[in-house]
Amino acid sequence: MALTWRGGALLGLTALVLVLATWAPVLGWVALAYFLGALGVLWADARAAGGGSRFEISRRHDQRLSLNADNRVTVTVVERDRRRPAQFRVRDEAPDVFVISQRVLAGACEPGGTWNGLYTVRPLRRGDYAFADLVLRWVSPLGLLIRQARYPAAAPVKVYPNLYDVRRYDLSLRRNRLRDVGVRPSRMLGSGNEFERLRDYQPDDEYRHINWKATARHNRPIATQYQVERSQSVIALVDTGRMMQSPVADIAKLDYVLNAVLLLGYVGAAKGDKIGTLTFADQVDTYLEPRAGRGQFYRMLESLYAVDAVPIEPNYGRAVAYLRRRHRKRALVVIFTDLSSGPALAGLARHAGRLARQSLVLVVTIADPDIAAVAAAPPADVLGVYRNVAASQTLDERRALLEALRRQGVLTLDVPADQLSLAVVNRYLDLKARMQL
Repeated sequence: MALTWRGGALLGLTALVLVLATWAPVLGWVALAYFLGALGVLWADARAAGGGSRFEISRRHDQRLSLNADNRVTVTVVERDRRRPAQFRVRDEAPDVFVISQRVLAGACEPGGTWNGLYTVRPLRRGDYAFADLVLRWVSPLGLLIRQARYPAAAPVKVYPNLYDVRRYDLSLRRNRLRDVGVRPSRMLGSGNEFERLRDYQPDDEYRHINWKATARHNRPIATQYQVERSQSVIALVDTGRMMQSPVADIAKLDYVLNAVLLLGYVGAAKGDKIGTLTFADQVDTYLEPRAGRGQFYRMLESLYAVDAVPIEPNYGRAVAYLRRRHRKRALVVIFTDLSSGPALAGLARHAGRLARQSLVLVVTIADPDIAAVAAAPPADVLGVYRNVAASQTLDERRALLEALRRQGVLTLDVPADQLSLAVVNRYLDLKARMQL
């Protein structure tokens, strides 16, 4: 409990009367009487203000908070006293590692009313965290005192990769407005390559569709009818080596990759494809066998939730060998990695090229606009010359490696971090439309 400026002024008048009592001693008794009366008023005001049981307070938010997104948190205050209104301030003790839009919320309730306050939190790392208690301060009816109460509201919370992109995609899909979120709808080309049935040959059929064995058996022209392959396998290989720890705008590269993998998994599941994941550094850490259906997306979410980068060079050969043992059919294999300098990169083109003999391989990397800017900027001093040369060399090595991958029959995608998710989804839809999977 604390005094407001009004309460302080009420008690402060006692000191003024005591000063006057030095010239008129009788005023000393007046000061004592005034002081006791002021204490009585403060006591009555404190009683009228009520205790912590006067309010009921709670917090609501999504069960899964999204990384690097503004997650809404709603604080609800219910005023149980139906005789007088209340003015208050609420402090929610959110985890300190979150970027919090507003730590203290001000509000007011009519007698017996309900107030809802809103703020946002932006987590910068995935993992397990916890909200602490809620603290409420309210003003007494006469405005002389401020009372405070703490309400138990401690609760764990998990921060997942960014799910808002998935929700925006789903909402735009329902409204048939995918272009609004940057997804380019692709028309399916060609006549398909998956066997559907045998039927009599029609004059407008292509000669290459004639099934000669069936024609010989039936003694009349028989054609094979194909359909577009409905369910293909898409497997995301995620490098969790040391370079994936490096941040872009306060967020680790790995987190941008996981956001892209989840959106790709959601879109792929909606398209009827089988989606799987494999994470690796020097060893294979997790493997999720490709499956179809929306349930696979949630299995991916739980599998990738706790994945973290480690200070180890990635072993592409071990990851590719493991995948070839576990999945022998053709698939779209999307390798998410970093092309910064490192001894392990020498084997990337070789192992990805070997995998490309069996599957369609797409290597996805995060471009660094800062390096490009340093390489393009005219140097102002000797140190600037060294930076310019180092940045140019890094870009040249990157281009050389990407070109080596293409020569091995590997597709590449090199985009900035903030464009990664949409770029990957658009490339997947384009490949599916061209029936390259």
